[in-house]
Amino acid sequence: MKNTLFIVVFSFFANFCVSSCAFNKAFVSPQKFPATTKYATLKRGKPDSVRVFFSGKNYQPSYVKGQNDTLSFTYTIESLMFENDKKNKLNGFLLKPKSGKADITLYFSRPAGGLMITQLEPMLPLIDKGFNIFLIDYSGYGFSEGKGTRANVLKDAVAAVKYLRLRQDLLDTKIVIYGQSFGGNLGVVVAEKTQNLIDGLVTEGAFSSHKDIAANGGGIMARIFVKEMYSAKASVKKYKKPILIIHSSEDEVIPFRMAKTIFDNANKPKSFFEIKGKHLLGPKNYSEEIASKIRMMLK
Repeated sequence: MKNTLFIVVFSFFANFCVSSCAFNKAFVSPQKFPATTKYATLKRGKPDSVRVFFSGKNYQPSYVKGQNDTLSFTYTIESLMFENDKKNKLNGFLLKPKSGKADITLYFSRPAGGLMITQLEPMLPLIDKGFNIFLIDYSGYGFSEGKGTRANVLKDAVAAVKYLRLRQDLLDTKIVIYGQSFGGNLGVVVAEKTQNLIDGLVTEGAFSSHKDIAANGGGIMARIFVKEMYSAKASVKKYKKPILIIHSSEDEVIPFRMAKTIFDNANKPKSFFEIKGKHLLGPKNYSEEIASKIRMMLK
């Protein structure tokens, strides 16, 4: 009987340790491009297949639909390389509207799944509202060097903000961090660490901490075993500049209450924008309102 009980208890903890490791690894999921990669397919199937071709030392992208129909957009894309504090080269995209000069640059602290070429789409409506958009592939993602870990992702994001502030063509623009989902939690931490370099912070569909979101899917034991490392609800207490928190009351991925937790812990000036719809559709469904609220936040 004792041996049976020991086996059951051991099996439970062994399985849970595996699950907790899975939770920890689930926060970052790197996808790497070999340096020799010439193109990637975004959409498959004729006649609407879309491929991205990369050229030059900075992997400048060009988009081709079907066989040879080169796509053009209402914005420019500059692919660039910069270094983090480990001297690893990171790949970033800077998107600028073709019509007029933007006065605000949004650093898109993006979700940790996928790559820049697949994650930039949610923010495109804001380019048409007069914003620059900057996003990166974290360490171990795409063409970026290094290893994809939560610790490195934080260092990468801080390096990205520092890089933006040093760009001569952006000196007369205000810099706002716009974080979605995992990038929302991360964005708050980055904003707290770089608040002398930025002008404001926006979160959308963000979770309040790694432990909170793990417990939401795995219960109390997930909260115990998942490493926190850093969290939005802790860092937002030390962040002193304007913050806008956006969350859908219909979000089935990140509970609405987590946005309220971040808001309740935030310092003034702060505002909350409750929206409707699925996870991370704010810029698509509410671009006019979000653009207006960001500009109002910065006055």
